[in-house]
Amino acid sequence: MDIIRQNKNKPAPKILIADDDEDVREIMITRLEANGYEVETAENGVWAVVQAKKTKPDLIILDMRMPSGSGESVFDQLKNSIETAFIPVIFITAYSTPAVRQHLLEIGAAEFIEKPFDSAELLEKVRKVIGKNAG
Repeated sequence: MDIIRQNKNKPAPKILIADDDEDVREIMITRLEANGYEVETAENGVWAVVQAKKTKPDLIILDMRMPSGSGESVFDQLKNSIETAFIPVIFITAYSTPAVRQHLLEIGAAEFIEKPFDSAELLEKVRKVIGKNAG
């Protein structure tokens, strides 16, 4: 397994996973924590916004379809708040079309992952986005 080597003086990058599917959250938590990331979760859109403002993650992985706020409405709230406007977001959804993917990238999503996702792809995209925003 490809494990991130963390500098002891530098905290682990923090990721907020916002997805209403507990199984999906658990898979992502396991994979990300095993690779040196600190993970927080939210199971609906309202809690995702609250958690993002509270924990200031380095990255948010945001499901498109959740109770109490669609992924796009949550994204709009995050981008319209000075506290969270600059946190990159990777959208994840099982309901993907090329038009949806293009739209999300055009409105400012950092990346896009389609469910069911491959754990290697998840890690690759997380590293890419966090690496772009480091320093």
